[in-house]
Amino acid sequence: MVTGLGRGDTAAFDAAYDAYRARLFGFLLRLTRERALAEELVQETFVRLAQHARRLRADTRLGAWLFTVARNLALSAARRRAWQELRVGVLRLVPEQRRIVPPDELLEGSEAQAALEAALAGLPGWAREILLLCGVEAFAPQEAAEILGITPAAARQRLARARAALSAALADEGSAARASGGRR
Repeated sequence: MVTGLGRGDTAAFDAAYDAYRARLFGFLLRLTRERALAEELVQETFVRLAQHARRLRADTRLGAWLFTVARNLALSAARRRAWQELRVGVLRLVPEQRRIVPPDELLEGSEAQAALEAALAGLPGWAREILLLCGVEAFAPQEAAEILGITPAAARQRLARARAALSAALADEGSAARASGGRR
């Protein structure tokens, strides 16, 4: 696919879009927790691919490249939002609460899936990133490290901490559900 992209083959671009669009959208939606922003960032990721396709080396791992671009765009969007808030005189140490898309809007599925999505949404960004990359997108910790711009050892440590945080959040969800008799 990368070779075709390097030649400017539109079929290769279409294949890349078809192969990665949904995965990138899911990653960005869970990372940003804003549907419109995630859609915008997916489109911008593919604009970047179109702009840089001819410069990609033949050995480029396209998935890792796309997820790196998508993550960097999400970080830039977060910085832009923070800067805009600062410019209008809204200086806060804690970012404003954004609407978290309820799990039932993200997926139709089981209560366990809903509890997992809710627990994941409540984690800090660094934990969501590594869990989404390794757990949902099936990148190896070394590949996730490349995407995140950290060492493989740091990625493994971050993944262990994120898994522990997710486990604790799920335990808290379960305790709250049992305390309310299963109704929340």
